[in-house]
Amino acid sequence: MEPEVITGPGMPKALGPYSHVVRLGDTLYISGQPGIDPATGQPPSGFGAEARQAFTNLKTVLEAAGSSMDRVAKVTVFLTDANNFGQLNELFGEFFATRPPARSTPIVGLPRGLLISIDAIAGTQS
Repeated sequence: MEPEVITGPGMPKALGPYSHVVRLGDTLYISGQPGIDPATGQPPSGFGAEARQAFTNLKTVLEAAGSSMDRVAKVTVFLTDANNFGQLNELFGEFFATRPPARSTPIVGLPRGLLISIDAIAGTQS
């Protein structure tokens, strides 16, 4: 079984030499989705807007791969500031309203002054 790189419309430009999503069998591996607006190439101002854009980017990538947010099994949400954890939980509950996936939330440094990045493992639509 060969890994298949998935591309699609509306995906933000990758910030480096990586693929946004790779399918291997019935599993999708989604690279970290930062809160960058695909139209401008820049993050919106403020954590809430940037985080919403990161979740939107994740949703776009999943849909381009033929999946959806309800097929996500595991996410890692990288934050630069633990004080944003409450806002993250609100958005997480909004985007994963039913059957929220497993989650890890390390506090890290991110490139380009980004405040959030979200990677995921999901199943394909069956």
